[in-house]
Amino acid sequence: MTTHVSVVIPTRDRPQLLRRAIRSVLAQTADAAIEILVVFDGSPIEDLSDVAPGRHRIRTMANSRTRGLAGARNTGIAAAASPLIAFCDDDDEWLAGKLAAHLPLLDDPRVPLVATGIRVLTTRGAHDRPSPARATHDDLLRSRITELHPSSFLFRAADAHGRLGLIDEELPASYGEDYDLLLRAAELGDIVAVPTPLTLVHWDRSSYFTDRWRGVADGLGYLLDKHAGFASAPLGRARVEGQIAFAHGALGEFRSARTWATRALRDDRHQLRAYLALIVGLRILSGRRVISALNARGRGV
Repeated sequence: MTTHVSVVIPTRDRPQLLRRAIRSVLAQTADAAIEILVVFDGSPIEDLSDVAPGRHRIRTMANSRTRGLAGARNTGIAAAASPLIAFCDDDDEWLAGKLAAHLPLLDDPRVPLVATGIRVLTTRGAHDRPSPARATHDDLLRSRITELHPSSFLFRAADAHGRLGLIDEELPASYGEDYDLLLRAAELGDIVAVPTPLTLVHWDRSSYFTDRWRGVADGLGYLLDKHAGFASAPLGRARVEGQIAFAHGALGEFRSARTWATRALRDDRHQLRAYLALIVGLRILSGRRVISALNARGRGV
């Protein structure tokens, strides 16, 4: 039986990268009928007639909800005609066999969301990062588990319109919307993944959030307040507090960076992000330089 999948690709002013992402989805060999929903967020709708969909379908639309990634994803979810929904960011790609490998994981009705491992392409080459085969809510409180990347997500449309809910459009700058979705999904059941790196994540160019530190700080602060589970997960809380401290340091707000770094170190005195935040806040290193060095190694703050 043919499976029907709607793939939501939010985009803004990245025509060549968008076409690369679309072609990687169309190249999948799974027994699936795919509709690709390209959601243009704050930029004119492009003519994609140069991309041949074959037996599949490409639909374009403007973001009709809150401007930003969360609203764009939700616009696509609302327009989806398939029982299954997948995400792919416009600067990422699906590798061969990605869809076929993880479609069967949703046969288990207890599983709310599935993913795959990732291959991170940086200025220094490719870094394979296999994902855990299973992740619990406690696991995700302790660690963001960045191997569970949104460009690999697949879930049921019925859950998005029901027990799981849509992407949170209240999140400042939409920062951490994927992590919020994982935490909410893991409250329903374990996240299951194909560990093999089947999603190509491009870190060989600047991220949208590289210099948007206010959104990072506000978004992560929102998540700490939203998810009560962090209260009983000091290591995970310290990780997020350290990231907030780093964002304030990159903004040149040393007092706030010191406050958040102190909170992080109180929860975990080994939290490296807190020390990095103080170094950046003192202008010893720039936030961009630290991020660039980490990304080149396939890592993030």
